[in-house]
Amino acid sequence: MIVLGSDHGGLDLKNEIRKLLEERGLPCEDLGTHNGDSVDYPDFGIAVSRRVSEGSAEKGILVCGTGIGMSIVANKFPGIRAALATDVFMATMAKEHNNANILVLGGRVLETGTAREMVAAWLDTEFAAGRHQKRLDKIAELERELKG
Repeated sequence: MIVLGSDHGGLDLKNEIRKLLEERGLPCEDLGTHNGDSVDYPDFGIAVSRRVSEGSAEKGILVCGTGIGMSIVANKFPGIRAALATDVFMATMAKEHNNANILVLGGRVLETGTAREMVAAWLDTEFAAGRHQKRLDKIAELERELKG
């Protein structure tokens, strides 16, 4: 399951991404927002990140105006590796090297076609593991240290 969330600045792009996921036959759930009214991005970043962090969703995609705010919120959650990407290469590396479980996009800075390519690349790329897993293990250890 892939969960989606956006604020008003990311609404249109989130809706396009949802269409892409549906075209690919991927199960997804849109946690909002659902209209263009001004809302607070943390509310939707929290909803998506909590689901991924707790394991009731495998992946998440967050969209706000720039992606910066959603990235900050998402990375507060244990086990979340949210990556703000601005092009296809970054989206690919987010998965291949960092095994990002949340992709973050900027609705006001990306064109729809580019964003669709980025999401497709992120979904289609496999985590390379190897030396990259060792680095993720260090991050997980830091999370445990800071929690305890």
